[in-house]
Amino acid sequence: MTIAVAVRKGGVTVIAADTQNNFGHNRVPIGNHRTQKILSVGDTYVATSGWGVYANILDDFLHRRRAPRLDSERDVFRFFQNFWKALHERYSLVNDQCQGEEESSPFGDLDASFLLANDGGIFYVSSDTSVTAFEQYYAVGSGAEFALGALHALYDSDLDAEALARRACAAAMAFNLFCGGEIDVCRLPRPGVP
Repeated sequence: MTIAVAVRKGGVTVIAADTQNNFGHNRVPIGNHRTQKILSVGDTYVATSGWGVYANILDDFLHRRRAPRLDSERDVFRFFQNFWKALHERYSLVNDQCQGEEESSPFGDLDASFLLANDGGIFYVSSDTSVTAFEQYYAVGSGAEFALGALHALYDSDLDAEALARRACAAAMAFNLFCGGEIDVCRLPRPGVP
């Protein structure tokens, strides 16, 4: 239950996400708890969408190794294949989900998705670990449909990448009950880095 948005425009890439955390049908007031949904992984920002425990597992998994290269679809795919393997070998709390959403699917299902942003581009990792690169923008989470609509309507306007990402998150937060709180924004290139 999230909104995470990545936008690339004018040589700048921005990733943004809401900070609301939901426990079933309950949410926690922002003054009592603020969720960080964007992780810094080397030169890449990764936003998680789905079960909250994925952020914990991903953080633990990355803590055990040096930051991976995530500059291409192939790099991202290989990383998530290693992550999938570790989920089943190292984290006993993960179910061995052999089937995807469709009963006939031959692929496993993470029951989560990820959005990555770096100088190499914007990458969406679906629940079956397939990777798709985007040139301009993408969004994941329960509010993604609203955010994508806002981005489609506004991308060719005079707004810069950060303003577009904020507006897309705001649209999702306005219309989806499971998105809310404040908006965290991370920018590439990072401030002070040429």
